Amino acid sequence: MTMNDRQKVALESLTGVISNIYDQLDHGDIPSMNLPMRSKKNIEFDSRHNVWTYGDLKTARTAKTVQGAVSMLRTAYTTDFINEMIREGKSSTLREMYYISEGWHNAKFHTQDESNLLAEDLETITGCMREDFKLRPEESGAHVYGDLNFSTITTKGVWKTNNCIDDVPETGFAVPYKVEEDTFKIKPGNVKFIMAIETGGMFARLIENGFPEQYNCALVHLSGQPARSTRRLIKRLNEEFNLPVTVFTDGDPWSFRIYASVAYGAIKTAHISEYLATPTAQFIGITPSDILNYDLPTDKLSDKDIGALNAELSDPRFADEYWVNEIQAMLHMGKKAEQQALAKYGLEYATGTYLPEKLTNMGIL
Repeated sequence: MTMNDRQKVALESLTGVISNIYDQLDHGDIPSMNLPMRSKKNIEFDSRHNVWTYGDLKTARTAKTVQGAVSMLRTAYTTDFINEMIREGKSSTLREMYYISEGWHNAKFHTQDESNLLAEDLETITGCMREDFKLRPEESGAHVYGDLNFSTITTKGVWKTNNCIDDVPETGFAVPYKVEEDTFKIKPGNVKFIMAIETGGMFARLIENGFPEQYNCALVHLSGQPARSTRRLIKRLNEEFNLPVTVFTDGDPWSFRIYASVAYGAIKTAHISEYLATPTAQFIGITPSDILNYDLPTDKLSDKDIGALNAELSDPRFADEYWVNEIQAMLHMGKKAEQQALAKYGLEYATGTYLPEKLTNMGIL
């Protein structure tokens, strides 16, 4: 099976990780690895890429303890498993890797979180992406609807092109887990901007109302917290084709974090924010200001909501004046609202009034 350049780099990098462990053993040293500390206090702004990424704080992984030795053993088994997949042209879900470890004796994972974290550790050490390791998530990626042409390679090795209006069902084009140029090519049609949408109900509403065709917009259904392939696709559309990106979510603290993961990067994937984050993405709403200005139906904030909002006030991704004001406004009113609360004024209101007004004020329309 022929490997592409990215897979060759991944293979060499993973082999280097294990070689480093063996070299330490050969020198009579206790093996150790240094990794970035993955926490909010180690997030800093990367002015070169305009994203939030890990800072200089490190944590050491060492075989001085039993737990550390097991971690090293798992690293060896995992890199061997990944290298074998790359050579044989196979792939595995993260869940499958967790179960495969049942045969690794003392190196078996006790929870899938352990195996997921090790895959992320290998990303930070090698500078490669999980997708280059042939590891794929269980969750589905985005669905896209709009005048975009996506070319993918079929299981028979043939390139096939689909237009995301003419050649897809009403649910749109299902994005694969890997959207790099070697297997996923993009040719924009008449699309002028991208709108990433949190909920399936609003995604379907905009399609039914003809919003993408009327405003030359491509819709991306985020399906809640967006998968990595979703964020990578949005990044490519913005970076390679200069398409403005907007994000339309519910009005609650969890939805604010969805926007942050698209625009600034998520804390758990801060090591690859430059590949996933789109720092020019603009937030449409629902904002606390929208709740007041459009007199939207609301729900009371829960204790968890309040805790999340307070946590966001100390999150460096929300440290600018706009977000501080909006978060404090939501805390003050004690209310939140869903996207579909706009239906208070009828099924055409979101596409006929709210979005055109907001997008015009943002300079998109």
